[in-house]
Formats: sequence, structure tokens, C-alpha cells
Amino acid sequence: MTTDIPVIDNPDSKRFEVHVDGQIARVEYINATNKIVLTHTEVPINLEGRGIAKYLIKGTLDILRTRSIDVIPLCPFVKSFIRRNPEYADLVPAEYPL
Repeated sequence: MTTDIPVIDNPDSKRFEVHVDGQIARVEYINATNKIVLTHTEVPINLEGRGIAKYLIKGTLDILRTRSIDVIPLCPFVKSFIRRNPEYADLVPAEYPL
């Protein structure tokens, strides 16, 4: 996975995306007051095993950190990523245990 591929917010589709080899990997979300709920991560099957999901989630969380809003990780993959990368745990409110 090259790290020069940008993670972009596509608010019309309510997802963060990376475009790789003509395909889209995504983290879907729901906006709420002062928070964002990350609901689902999807990487096309032929892109699996290249670290794209981790890169996408890291980029998504980095973008959200700049917005100073709470992150609610309903997606199990996002939740697992945050557990393994505790530098992102401060984005999740205490009432939403990891």
C-alpha cells in the first residue's frame, strides 16, 4: 500500500474513501450532533491483504481529530484498530467503551 493515496471525505455518500486501482475502499458514517458514528468498513475483495483498511481507518481518524468531534466506532474493525492503536482512544467518549 502506498501512503501517498489521499483519504477523502465524501459527505454526499457519507463515507471516507481511498481510491486504489480504480476501486473504492470506504468507511461509512452517520453524522450526529458533535459526533460521528463510524458504521462500516469495506475493502473490495481483490484489494484485501494490502493494508488498505488500516491505512483508510488511520487516515479517517486523523481527519476526524482535526474536527474536534467525538468518534463512535460501531464498526468492529474500527473499534479493533483503536484498541490496537491507543493514540486514537481519546477520540472516543468514555461512555462508549472500547
